Amino acid sequence: MALQGPIPVTFEMVFPHGCYIVGEVEPVKDFDASTNGRFVQARDKQTRELVWQVSVMDADPTVKAVQKTAAVKILSPVQPVPPAPMPGLPFTPVEFDQMTVTPYVNANGRLAYSIRVREMRAPRPVGKPSSAKDAA
Repeated sequence: MALQGPIPVTFEMVFPHGCYIVGEVEPVKDFDASTNGRFVQARDKQTRELVWQVSVMDADPTVKAVQKTAAVKILSPVQPVPPAPMPGLPFTPVEFDQMTVTPYVNANGRLAYSIRVREMRAPRPVGKPSSAKDAA
């Protein structure tokens, strides 16, 4: 099969209604390398970049409450900085670039997805292409 490993997707495919940060950006623990009292941060198996994680809430009104939050893993050599909060909003809107999903079967025997990204940023204004390439 030609399709192996992480599957490239767009932000709009995963979060068509947008999403909001609901947690801190934190390092992901490498459970195999860490020992009692010694924390070792996980590295991506393919790129060897450090792995960070942030919890987000899906803004899709049709998603069930128990499925509203997702963990997004960010590959970055330094801790990513979330976008600035927007006045009047209880949560900070966010978008991600260079996204991939990896399907897996969770402990309950259900299909789940691991979301990995390269960049976290503030949402672009609606109707504005991200680059000249996108406008073509």
